[in-house]
Amino acid sequence: MKKQVTRIPFDWTNKTVLCTGGTGSFGRVFVRSMLDEQKAAKVIVFSRDELKQHEMRVGGFDDPRLRYFIGDIRDRDRLTRAMKDVDVVVHAAALKQVVACEYNPIEAVMTNVNGSRNVIDAALDSGVSRVLALSTDKAVNPANLYGATKLVAEKLFVQGNAYRGDGPTRFACVRYGNVVGSRGSVVPLFAQQREHGELTVTDPNMTRFWLTLDQGVKFVVGCIEQMCGGEVFIPKLKTMNIVDLANAMAPECRIKTVGIRPGEKLHEALLSDEETARTLDVGDKYVVRPAHPWWPEGAWPDAVPVPADFSMVSNTAPDRLSVDELMNMIRKAA
Repeated sequence: MKKQVTRIPFDWTNKTVLCTGGTGSFGRVFVRSMLDEQKAAKVIVFSRDELKQHEMRVGGFDDPRLRYFIGDIRDRDRLTRAMKDVDVVVHAAALKQVVACEYNPIEAVMTNVNGSRNVIDAALDSGVSRVLALSTDKAVNPANLYGATKLVAEKLFVQGNAYRGDGPTRFACVRYGNVVGSRGSVVPLFAQQREHGELTVTDPNMTRFWLTLDQGVKFVVGCIEQMCGGEVFIPKLKTMNIVDLANAMAPECRIKTVGIRPGEKLHEALLSDEETARTLDVGDKYVVRPAHPWWPEGAWPDAVPVPADFSMVSNTAPDRLSVDELMNMIRKAA
């Protein structure tokens, strides 16, 4: 018999929260939100770079509720130690650069796949109640190794629910597009190139889904509060052509086309064709249900299935960012 869902209001003020990759672009904004907005009881930053942790601490992240753990998600024992008495885990650590993952494929697998398994195992062994992993549109019909490793990681987190038995741990994922202003984003690159009068784009027809770090963090927080376990959450995002972005940021500059890099797509998708039949519209987001018998009864009872021909591809998505909207996003990210 399937389990019934009973939703209980989520109180962050008595929760201990751990964020892997906590010194990254997302991690820093997420930690700040946990401290200032959700007012979590304790927040643990888990990352492998002592310098970034030091810079974060002296840069204003010195709240008494904060703990800094040096560790690598490749080390399951260290994760288990860090997750002692933790209630919520947000898994943001990953190797994310497409070109770097193509050149270092084993390293990408060790971190993005094996590391994700370690997070799952440590959370199960430690009795963590909710674990949410960050994914990417590149996991949909992947064309590069980075996307392939994130697809595997998604599958691991969704299926991780099958291992919990009667335990408290539940797993889910969020999947979204390009983050304006994050490390490795094209926005800082364009800002740097603007000083020299020429911006480089890979292909003038390229399109992408966009959101800000603040939007991403708010989305993650809301999904943690609502998750039943097994969902892949997808926000409703707008798209923009890469040349429109370049012209918006530097209308006075020349644009040089340099060609698509290995493993790069012309357009990105947030939903695969196979997932459409399992996708629900829940108002401000989409929920991809798992196709497995442990999905609980009563999960998302007010949701509406998407149409059979529904798709989320960046070049055909109906909602486009205006120049003003995008520039406002860039200003907020600065």
